[in-house]
Amino acid sequence: MKKLLIIEDDVSFAATLARRMSKYGFSCQQVHQADQALHACLQQKPDCILLDMKLAADNGLTLIKPIRATLPKVKIVLLTGFASVATAVQAMRLGADDYLAKPVNTQMLLTALDTEQAPNHTIDTDIDSDTMSTERVEWEHINQVLNSNDGNVSATARQLGMHRRTLQRKLQKKPVSK
Repeated sequence: MKKLLIIEDDVSFAATLARRMSKYGFSCQQVHQADQALHACLQQKPDCILLDMKLAADNGLTLIKPIRATLPKVKIVLLTGFASVATAVQAMRLGADDYLAKPVNTQMLLTALDTEQAPNHTIDTDIDSDTMSTERVEWEHINQVLNSNDGNVSATARQLGMHRRTLQRKLQKKPVSK
């Protein structure tokens, strides 16, 4: 059984990833803060790591080199809700093995981790119950941008390119499940 360390500040998303990967034989551990990541790597000595690029106020990119120095053979997959060519290139230069944009389905994770746990049959990604709906992805993205703007609705609306009142209406709605 391969050990997987999930470094993700979104506790519910980390739990979803852990449930998903446990189904394919991974022993999953979770860390939700950047300052705990290296300690967890030393303690658990994982075979694979799923690393979020944005860890609250920290940047997951800064963890790649120290993790690689500590565990040279570990498979590091960077996950991000803010994918760009520049950060993908930077992640690979720093030592990441793969770079995936959220939301990510199970087949993509298994392929990126390149494990023998990857099923021989193809997973139907259209019916993958762990994939978030577009409404949920939008809600998650809005809240992530709002958090990065310290709760400033006007700045968030400008950054998202929407009217402030529209953003306020979206924020009043309860999050859609998955």
